[in-house]
Amino acid sequence: MAPPAEARPRVLLYDDPVFREHDGGPGHPERPERLEALRRGLRDAGLEARLDVVAPREATGAELRRVHTEAHVARVAATAGRTVRFDPDTQAGPRSYAAALKAAGAAVQAVEAVLESKAERALCAVRPPGHHAEADRAMGFCLFNNVAVAAAHALDRGLERVMIVDWDVHHGNGTQAMFYEEPRVLYLSSHEYPFYPGTGALNDAGEGAGRGFTVNLPLPAGMGDPEYARVYREVVEPIGRAFDPQLLLVSVGFDPHAADPLAGMEVTEPGFAEMAAVCLSIAGGAAGGRGVFVLEGGYDLDGIAASAAAVTKLLLGGEHAPVTWPASGLMDRLMEAYRRELQTYWPCVRG
Repeated sequence: MAPPAEARPRVLLYDDPVFREHDGGPGHPERPERLEALRRGLRDAGLEARLDVVAPREATGAELRRVHTEAHVARVAATAGRTVRFDPDTQAGPRSYAAALKAAGAAVQAVEAVLESKAERALCAVRPPGHHAEADRAMGFCLFNNVAVAAAHALDRGLERVMIVDWDVHHGNGTQAMFYEEPRVLYLSSHEYPFYPGTGALNDAGEGAGRGFTVNLPLPAGMGDPEYARVYREVVEPIGRAFDPQLLLVSVGFDPHAADPLAGMEVTEPGFAEMAAVCLSIAGGAAGGRGVFVLEGGYDLDGIAASAAAVTKLLLGGEHAPVTWPASGLMDRLMEAYRRELQTYWPCVRG
């Protein structure tokens, strides 16, 4: 049953026509139709009319340079009006720089909105995605690291605890590297492993003052709703509650979906809803329910549509049927490996 209108959180949807103008090249899986599928899913579920659609602003050079080098910002800017290939997977077309500026700007603007209590939550339907982009390198379909730019903006606003949950099927190497020595940002990633980009091992936990504030939860291929639910309930949720972030950011990849052509996971809509529910539970502490969800990957159009609707329903205050999990020797062993590795930093996962 839907909550009364007065009890529903205000949720912003950041979108802009320029996001459809980013051109990754002929036949590229990261294509404009992904955003049309997301919007279709919201309309078909009767959710789009309950969102406040916002046209994002561009990120400023100063905002980008909090996580990117000046040289990298300049290299991406130089692609305006041209077609430039950064690597075999990553191309900027004539309008990609404009799209990338607004993709990062949407994440920053969403952070500003929730911190200023203009809304409780936001969904940024952006492209190009961002979590693979490193400080000085575009890669993995990504030009600027949207979530990292947003997290750095939150720190600049004075926040002391920001959590990034990255459930894209690929490890967010760029986001991890940007906050690897930063104790104010907890970066937590669940991802298929071994898989592209090859980073994200369980024992990769950060360095210096940031040791323990990088949490990697690698998963073998074939994991579905029950396995993800157990990982999120038994590991992600207790760590998040112990950290008690003042702001939650989520890198929303829909590529763990069972139908996704680029990966090997078996998650369906109830699994994505379960992950969203855990994230909102974490945000229920010091963050006061504030969360910003930023689109990353996901390449099956129907999977994007249905999964985006399942997640957005939760953002709007809807309920879901919790996912349960059967006994599994494989998962017992995996959970024990997590506990052994993480208990030094996070005693809450000792079980």
